[in-house]
Amino acid sequence: MRAIRSTSIGSPERTHARIRGIDRPEKPRKTNFRAVLPLVRELVHPRRGILLFGLLLIAISRVAGLVLPASTKYLVDDIIGKRHVEMLGPLFAAVLGATAVQAVTSFSLTQILSKSAQKLIAEMRRKVLAHVGRLPIAYYDANKTGVLVSRIMNDVEGVRNLVGTGLVEFAGGILTAFLALFMLLRISPMLTGIALGVILTFSLLLQKAFGTLRPIFRERGKITAEVTGRLTESLSGVRVVKGYHAEAREEGVFAQGVQRLLDNVIKSLTGVSLMSLSATLLLGIVGAIVMYLGAKQILAGALTLGGFMTFTAFLAFLVAPVFQIVGIGTQLTEALAGLERTHEVLTEKTEDQDPRRTVSPGPIQGEVRFDNVGFEYDPGKPVLFDVSFTASPGTVTALVGSSGSGKSTTIGLISAFHNPTSGKVFVDGVDLTTVRLDSYRTQLGVVLQDTFLFDGTIRENIAFSKPGATGEQILEACRIARVDEFAGKFENGYDTVIGERGVKLSGGQRQRLSIARAILADPRILIFDEATSSLDSESEQMIQSGLSHLMRGRTTFVIAHRLSTIRRAHQILVMEDGRILERGTHESLYAAQGRYRDLYDRQHGLVSNLFLAPGEGDSVAESDDGQPPRGRPLGEPVRFL
Repeated sequence: MRAIRSTSIGSPERTHARIRGIDRPEKPRKTNFRAVLPLVRELVHPRRGILLFGLLLIAISRVAGLVLPASTKYLVDDIIGKRHVEMLGPLFAAVLGATAVQAVTSFSLTQILSKSAQKLIAEMRRKVLAHVGRLPIAYYDANKTGVLVSRIMNDVEGVRNLVGTGLVEFAGGILTAFLALFMLLRISPMLTGIALGVILTFSLLLQKAFGTLRPIFRERGKITAEVTGRLTESLSGVRVVKGYHAEAREEGVFAQGVQRLLDNVIKSLTGVSLMSLSATLLLGIVGAIVMYLGAKQILAGALTLGGFMTFTAFLAFLVAPVFQIVGIGTQLTEALAGLERTHEVLTEKTEDQDPRRTVSPGPIQGEVRFDNVGFEYDPGKPVLFDVSFTASPGTVTALVGSSGSGKSTTIGLISAFHNPTSGKVFVDGVDLTTVRLDSYRTQLGVVLQDTFLFDGTIRENIAFSKPGATGEQILEACRIARVDEFAGKFENGYDTVIGERGVKLSGGQRQRLSIARAILADPRILIFDEATSSLDSESEQMIQSGLSHLMRGRTTFVIAHRLSTIRRAHQILVMEDGRILERGTHESLYAAQGRYRDLYDRQHGLVSNLFLAPGEGDSVAESDDGQPPRGRPLGEPVRFL
C-alpha cells in the first residue's frame, strides 16, 4: 500500500482483546530436524567452496598440531635414551615450523569463516524480513511485533555455527581424532581398544542428551520472543502505563517472563554441566586405565617410555573431540533449534504466492463492486453475510454501524488484506482475488485515525508513500495538507526529526502529515478510517481543505461513527451483524426512520468539518442537554465538496 504500508486497518469483529502477561510455559515439543535440512542445504550449498577450503585449512592445522606429540617418542627414546644428539636440531625445527603453520592456518580459518558467517547472518535477516513483509495481515494479527523482531534478529544468529568456525572446528576435531586413532593403534592396539570402547559408550549418551536439549533450546527462542514482544508493547505504551500507574504491574509481567527464561537457561545449563561432568569422568577413567595398563606394559618390556608418553599425548587428541561435542555440539543444537523457528516463518505462504493472482490491472478507474460477499476469519464463524454494493469512481461511500458490525472487515476486503469466503469483490470489473497486489495496492491510499509515523524527518515520512517523489511534489503535498504551516516553525523545517510514532508532533500535525503522505501517493481508491474523530475542531478545520482536495475525483470509503461527518456522502451503508441493513443518502435514510435515524438521533447531530465547505457547520455544536443542536436544523442538507 503506497499511502501507509506498515499500518493495517483494525478489525473489531476479529480481535479478541486481551491484556495479559507472558504465556505460561508449555511442554517443549520435539524439534523436527528433518524439516530444517532443506534450509541447511540452502545455506551451505552456495558456500561449499568456503567450507571445503576451511576444511582443508583445518586439516593442515590439525596435522601440524600432531607434530609436537609425535616428536615426544623421538625425544625420549632416541635423543635422550640413545644419545642421538644430531636429531635434536631437525626435531626442534620441525616442531617450530609445524607450530607456525598451525598458527597461520588457524588465523586464516577464523578470518575467512567468521566473516562469511556474519555475512550469512545479515543475508538471512534480510531474507526473513523480506518474507515477513509479504505475509498476509492475518499473520500479523496472530503474532506480536516483538515476537517477529526476535525471529528476524535472534533466531538466525545460530547459523554462524553452521557456516562459521563452529562446524569446521567440529569437523576438524573429528579428523584429528581419526588421525590420533591411527597413531594410537600403531603404538598399542590393546590400550586403544579399551579407550575407544569407553569413548563410544559416552558418545551414545551424548546423542541422547542432545536430543533432550534441542527442544529446550527451541523453547528458549520462543520465550525470548514472547518476553521481547511484551517488552516492546510496554515501552511503546509507556504513556498508558504511567497514566494508570501500572509500572509495578508491567515490572511483574516482565519479571515473570524473565523468570521463565531463567528457568529454561538453568535447565539447559544443568544438562550441559552433566555432560561436562561426564566428559571429565571419561577423561579420568580413560587416563587411569591407560596409566595402569601402560605401566605394566613398560615393566614387561612391551612398550617404551617414549611410546607411552606419545600414546598419552595422542590419547588427548582422541578424547578432545568429546569435549568439543559438549561445547560446539551444544551451539550447533541451539543453531538448529533457531533454524527450525526460522524455517517456520519462511514456509508461511506470502500474499503473492496465490497462483490466481496473475492480473496486473495497470491504472484503475476505481469502481468497486461487492457481489454477495461472505467472509469468515475462523471456519464456521462468519462475520459478513451476502454483502452487495457498488461504489462508482469519484463517489463517497460511508459505512456506519455499531462496533463489530463488519465495517472494518469490508474495508479489509477492499484493501485485499483478505479474500472473500463466498461471493466476489470486483475492481473495474476484475475479480480482486486475481489481481497482483503489487499493482493494486500502489493505487490504494489509507488515512487512519491512529496515524503511524516513523522515527525520521517530516520529509522522509511524507515521501514514504512515493520514494521517487521530487522536492516540488513533496512541498505541494505539504501545502495542500497544511503541513507547511507548522513545519516552517521548526528550526530544521522539513528535516525535523519527529521521534518514534511522531511523538514530537500534536495529533492534528500527525494527521496532516498522514494526509500529505496520501496526497503524494495519488491513490485512485481512498479509505478514511475515522480519520478525524480524535481531533479537536481547530485541527479539523486546518486539515479540511486538504481532505477535500484529496477526495476529489477518487473512489472514497469512509468508516464513520460521527454520522454528521457523512451527511452528503453519495451512499451510506448501515451495517449490523455483518449485513447491510439499510442503504441510501442521508436524507432518504433519515426519512425512513430506521436504524440510521436511531443512530443519528442518539448522537444529536455531532458535527465535524470533514466534507464541509469552509465556513459551513461552524454554528453546529454538540448539545449537552439532550436537545438537538442549535444553529443548523437537524436534517438540513450540507453541501458536499
